[in-house]
Amino acid sequence: MKSLRNTALGLALGATTAMTAVAGELTIATVNNGHMIEMQKLTPEFEKSHPGITVNWVTLDEGTLRSRVTTDISTKGGQFDIMTIGMYEAPIWGERGWLEALEFGADYDVEDILPAMRGGLSHDGKLYAAPFYGESSMIMYRKDLLDAAGMTMPDNPTWGHVADAAAAMTDKDAGVYGICLRGKPGWGDNMAFLSTMANSFGAKWFNEDWTPDLDSAAWNHAVTMYVDLLTQYGPPGSEGNSFNEILALINEGKCGMWIDATIAASFVSDPKQSKVADVIAFAQSPVAVTNRGANWLWAWSLAIPAGTKQADDAKSFIEWATSKEYIELVAATNGWGSVPTGTRTSTYENQNFLDAAVFAEAELKAILSADPSNSTQDPTPYVGVQFAAIPEFQAIGTVVGQQMTAALAGDISVEEALANSQAAADREMRKAGYY
Repeated sequence: MKSLRNTALGLALGATTAMTAVAGELTIATVNNGHMIEMQKLTPEFEKSHPGITVNWVTLDEGTLRSRVTTDISTKGGQFDIMTIGMYEAPIWGERGWLEALEFGADYDVEDILPAMRGGLSHDGKLYAAPFYGESSMIMYRKDLLDAAGMTMPDNPTWGHVADAAAAMTDKDAGVYGICLRGKPGWGDNMAFLSTMANSFGAKWFNEDWTPDLDSAAWNHAVTMYVDLLTQYGPPGSEGNSFNEILALINEGKCGMWIDATIAASFVSDPKQSKVADVIAFAQSPVAVTNRGANWLWAWSLAIPAGTKQADDAKSFIEWATSKEYIELVAATNGWGSVPTGTRTSTYENQNFLDAAVFAEAELKAILSADPSNSTQDPTPYVGVQFAAIPEFQAIGTVVGQQMTAALAGDISVEEALANSQAAADREMRKAGYY
């Protein structure tokens, strides 16, 4: 498994690959998040500067996207010329030869990409996906509600403090819920959040011998608190909520607090989108017994499946969409507070961005604090904060996510959910020959 560890990038800069003689159509699979929707709106700018290339979009919710692109690339289906993937897939798929290595011209300035993002999207010194936006996780909360309750939010709160704050901000008669968290099942959905919460309680996915550890007391403590928080202070139907559902709730003023992707900060603080933009504040993710692994690390990134007949045109699009110039285009179109963040050092050195983005300092602090190689209180054999960077994790995380949603919905107990998860993970690891 050592070969699957994320490695630091040692990418040699080469000349930009020339366009093919006959430019064609690009089909891009992406997630239905706000920054991707904006990229689609700005695509005519790319087509204008690259005559002959046309771009077709397949826009999917997070869970469906993961399933579709995984099936397509593993079966060599060839449906997509560019895929939106993340830090879990890029090094594993790159090692398997499923992705084209990316090399860009000197003007692209690959060294400007934050080291955590470059490393997480590379294998054996080669970049296999370029980050469109990067993120960690943090608390976004309504300061007005906390002020009214006579409470404050420290920058590094405990989970106990978060529970007290959620109780204080809840006013169900007014349609305000103290805390909103992901409940929709998925290894990158509810489990992205729950893994970080469990990490802070001292939990881990696997012991040093690769034995699953999901039936531990630490997992039980974390999941029990998660279920209790959402049952008592969360909105109805939390088991169906993912990023976009909660974003809509908080922008309507219905959530006192949301712990999720830092990228959401630009939306919740935008008065054009959020009714409570002027009272939103930020803090680092909560901790229980440790701050290791308390906030995730991720980058929604663009990659090229090996074997596409449009590889050169695909590289041209990725170079455009993940460049400094693209960030400036978004700034010119929508303002510096709306640019895709979490990817480039230069963004956080730009005074225009710092002046416009009230969340910039908290976001960068969260990203820089996430350490995929040291994400648990006790030693583990895997790399990753909210996932374990092994091929088997996707199947395991999917099943565990379903069990956690069932517990949240009240269909089974937390103990049953964790026992079922442990059994499923054990079967998968035995089948894969880990022990």
